[in-house]
Amino acid sequence: ADSMGAYGADWVPTPRLDQLARDGARFTNCIVNCTVCTPARASLMTGKELPGHGVYRLHDILPDDETLFPERLRREAGYRTALFGKLHVSGRSVEEERRHPRDGFEIYEWCLESCVSMDSRFNGYVSWLRDRDPAFLERLRRFQRGVKHHPEDVHFSRWAGDRTCAYIRENAAKPEPFFVMMSLFDPHNPYEDYPLTMTDRIDRGRIPSPTQRNSLPACALRERDGSYLGKDITPTQIEDIRFGYAASIAFADQEIGKVLDTIEDCGIASETLVIFTSDHGDSLGDHGLMVKGVALYNPVICVPLLLRWPGELPAGTICEGMVQLHDISETCLAVAGLSTEAVSNSRGFDRARDLTEIASGAAPARDFAFCAYRNSGISLDNAYWDPPMNATAVVSPEAKLILYQTGGETEFEFFDLVADPTETINRFADPRAAELVRTMMEALAGWLQREGAGAGSPAGGRWPDSDSFMVNTLEPDDR
Repeated sequence: ADSMGAYGADWVPTPRLDQLARDGARFTNCIVNCTVCTPARASLMTGKELPGHGVYRLHDILPDDETLFPERLRREAGYRTALFGKLHVSGRSVEEERRHPRDGFEIYEWCLESCVSMDSRFNGYVSWLRDRDPAFLERLRRFQRGVKHHPEDVHFSRWAGDRTCAYIRENAAKPEPFFVMMSLFDPHNPYEDYPLTMTDRIDRGRIPSPTQRNSLPACALRERDGSYLGKDITPTQIEDIRFGYAASIAFADQEIGKVLDTIEDCGIASETLVIFTSDHGDSLGDHGLMVKGVALYNPVICVPLLLRWPGELPAGTICEGMVQLHDISETCLAVAGLSTEAVSNSRGFDRARDLTEIASGAAPARDFAFCAYRNSGISLDNAYWDPPMNATAVVSPEAKLILYQTGGETEFEFFDLVADPTETINRFADPRAAELVRTMMEALAGWLQREGAGAGSPAGGRWPDSDSFMVNTLEPDDR
């Protein structure tokens, strides 16, 4: 969220998303359920927090008896449904071989990343690229992430946008309603696949320097020193990463703008709910950290969330209450007129909320949002952390409490988000914050009690074969 104009980042050009925010509702406190793709996306698509669906880690498998909300849109409300891009509700070694039996998509053009699972029969990007530019496809097969600066006309984001626009044009005049999910990979590491045509759109001198910290909890230090992106990343490399991240966003904004134009051109803007969000953020050097994981700071856990629904949501609405990714499932079902009673978490967890009711003022937001990391990500060794690392954050608009657990050790951080929005001063032991700390400790204890037995996927997990591991580490910076 801190990398979009609508949220105050004047160093990233996002004119189309900024207009989307002005035309609808902007949520300032949308918290992901987990900082790692698979658990976060499982929550987004099922309407459940992590203990409800059981997907805790990168390579966990979403149980077959879970229902993704497009399935109910299709089966119960007669929607046409389509996916163009990432799904990632299970680990990639499973998704490349079989679809989830209740994903609900009539059209399923799946791709996790431009050079991942290229031989999967579900890979829509590879099929599109085979016809569009077979020479570039061969380069991707041969060099994979070594291919830098993908041209606009063969970029993953262009594919997803073009296919989404075509789908809208094909279905706009049909009597049945439709749901389409355009799911991009970028911005994400590696950070150099942005088109070179985006270079001039970013003023490198205006990109802010990373937030600095004097001390970090043990879990964050382990993640810093064992990040899958590599060790000893230099300031110059971080500057390049932040530039590439911004350029990827600028290109995504351009392609999303084409989708918004298509909706307008087809004359269906007034009857179309548009939702924009992300499954996690990126540290980009803030707090001395890279990518995302156990350290539950706002650059990673607070994501943009925009809703536009002309005639239903007033333009320029700003919602400061706490909402979460799994609320999107409830929202789509409610807008389609379907009962949401079945969208509830196990073990007494708080059910998801209808975001349109929150935005219109018809229902309150949460008092607190929760983000859980259960040894969810991988280390430099391309393995889960050993000993395991867990973290849980409880967040309000004013404050955040984080519990870290690893190797039998426990640490807490507490931040006053009003006085210290960049989270640099741990006030957990500050007597002046004691009352608010106590309130948030009670909320945290209640969530952990409901979580019960702890992390673990009911369907288990499956790692990719060793010969298909992704190379995440950066090349040495010799400059």
